[in-house]
Amino acid sequence: MKFNFLAIAGSMAITIVSMPKATAQIPFLQQLPVPTSASNQPDNKVVSEWVYLDGRRLFQIAATKNNLAERKENIEQNLQEITRNYVRSSAAEPNVQVLTLNGLPVIYVNNRYLMTITPQDGSQGEGDAFALAESIKESLKQDLQRARQERQTQFFVDQAKIAGAIALTMLIASWGVTRWQRRVFKNSAQSGASSLPDTNQITTQLNQQQQRHLREVKRRLFQFTQLGIWGGGNFIILGLFPYTRSLQVAILAAAQIPLRLAVVGVGTYVVIRLTYALIDRFTTTLISSGALLTTAEAAERLRLRVSTFSGVTKSISTIVCVGVGILLALVSLGIDIVPLLAGASLVGVAVSLASQNLIKDAINGFLIILEDQYALGDVINVGNFGGLVENLNLRMTQIRDSEGRLITIPNSEIKIVANLSSRWSRADLSIPVDYQADIDKVLKLIGDVALKMDQDPLWQRQIIETPQVLGVDNFGDRGLIIRVWIKTQPLKQWDVAREYRRRLKIAFDQAGIFIPVPQQAVWVNDNPHVLHAQENGKGVGSGE
Repeated sequence: MKFNFLAIAGSMAITIVSMPKATAQIPFLQQLPVPTSASNQPDNKVVSEWVYLDGRRLFQIAATKNNLAERKENIEQNLQEITRNYVRSSAAEPNVQVLTLNGLPVIYVNNRYLMTITPQDGSQGEGDAFALAESIKESLKQDLQRARQERQTQFFVDQAKIAGAIALTMLIASWGVTRWQRRVFKNSAQSGASSLPDTNQITTQLNQQQQRHLREVKRRLFQFTQLGIWGGGNFIILGLFPYTRSLQVAILAAAQIPLRLAVVGVGTYVVIRLTYALIDRFTTTLISSGALLTTAEAAERLRLRVSTFSGVTKSISTIVCVGVGILLALVSLGIDIVPLLAGASLVGVAVSLASQNLIKDAINGFLIILEDQYALGDVINVGNFGGLVENLNLRMTQIRDSEGRLITIPNSEIKIVANLSSRWSRADLSIPVDYQADIDKVLKLIGDVALKMDQDPLWQRQIIETPQVLGVDNFGDRGLIIRVWIKTQPLKQWDVAREYRRRLKIAFDQAGIFIPVPQQAVWVNDNPHVLHAQENGKGVGSGE
C-alpha cells in the first residue's frame, strides 16, 4: 500500500499525457545540445556547431574557431526574426528559397536573408554545399511550422497539463523516497540497538562504525535521489515550452561539467564510505572467528591493534579512491589521461629517487604495524623521548609526553623502541627501609599489603598475578632497598604503584617502621698532632 501512490501517479501522468492532441509532447534528451571540443582546437582549425531554434537543433554549420561563434550568433538572430514574422503572418507555409550568389547557395525565408552555405559547411556533410542547402531548406519548412504550432494557445494548455502531471509525480515520488528513507533509518536504528548487548566490546565498536558508514552512504544516496527527482522534473518542465526550452539548453550547457564533477565526487565519497564499512566488516569477521583473540588478556591489546590497522587501511583506501576519482574527473572533462599517466610515472620515478627517506619511513611503518611493535594507545620510549602514541601511520609516529608535548618521529628514525604497555605491564617498586628495622617483619608486612590489595575488588582486575616480594635488593644510603614486582594490565602499572605506596605508608606508620632519608656521619679527632697535620695538608680529619 505504501508504494501504490507511485503507481497511481504514474498512471495519472500517462493518462494526462495521452489526453492532448498530437501537438503536445515531452522533450527528449537527444534533442538537447551536445558540447563540442572546439575549445581544444587550434584557432585556424575548421570546427562545427549546431544552430538552434527554440532550444532544438536544426542543422550544423562550420567555420574556423575564430569565426564560428560570430557566424552562429548572426544566423540564430536572423532565424529568430524570421520566426517572429512568420508566426505573425497568415501564410500557411514558409517560403524557403535557395538562390545562388557568387557560386554559393544562399537561403532566403519569406524574402529575408538567413545564411550562405560555405564550402566548409558542405565538407561537414556527405554531399556538396548545394545538396546541404536543399536539406536545410526542407528542414526549415518543418521546423518553422512546428515553431508556429508551439505558440498556439491549445499547445500551451496541453503542455501545461503535462507539466502538472510531472509536478504531481515529482511530489509523490519525493514523498515516497522520504518515507522509504525514514523506514530504512528506523530499521537500522532498531537493528543497531538490538546488537548493543554484545559481550565483545571490540566487535560492538566495529559494528557501530560499520552501521555509521552505511547510514552515511544511504543518506547521501537518498539526498542525491531527491536532487535527481526535483532537478530532473524541473529540467523536463522547462523543455515543454518554446520560450523556456532555450533556458533548458543554457542550463545543460552550463551545468554539464559541474554535474559530471558532482557525480564523480559523490561516487568517490560513497565508495570511500563503503570501503570503510567493508574494512570494519572484515575486521569484525576476523575477530569473531577467533583468529586474533586467543586469551581474555589479549582483548585490550587487540583493541589497540584493530584501531591502528583500521586507521592505516582506511587512510590507504582513501588515497587510492581519491586518486581514482581525480582521474575519472579528468576523463569526464575530456582530458586524455594516458599522456598524464605516462608523465606521472616518470615523475614518480624521479620523486622516489629524491625522497628515499619517505620510502624508508613507509617501509618501516608497515613493518611496525605488521609486527605489532606498538599501536595507538601504547606508551613507548624511543631514544630520549617517551609518551602515549596518539597517531601512527606509514610515515610517522606521534607521541604525547608527560609534559603534554606532541613529539613527531619519522618511522625511519625508530631503531629501538621500548613498549611499556604491550600485552601486560609491571610496577617495579624499590622500597627503602631503616637499617634498624626488623627485616623479617618488614618483608612480611610488605607482602601482606600487596596481597590485600590483590584481593581488593577494585584492584584485582588490574593486577594480573600475585605480587612478588623479591627481598632485599641493595644496601643504599637511604637504608635497605626492598624490591617488589606487581604484574598489571597494560597502562595500569602507574595507578597500581601509586595506590600500593599509599597503603604501604599507612601500614608502616601503624607498625612504627620508618622510611629513612639519606644520612651522613662526620667524625672529628681532637688529637693536636692530627690537627697540626691537617693544617699542613698531611692528614684527613673527617670522614663519612
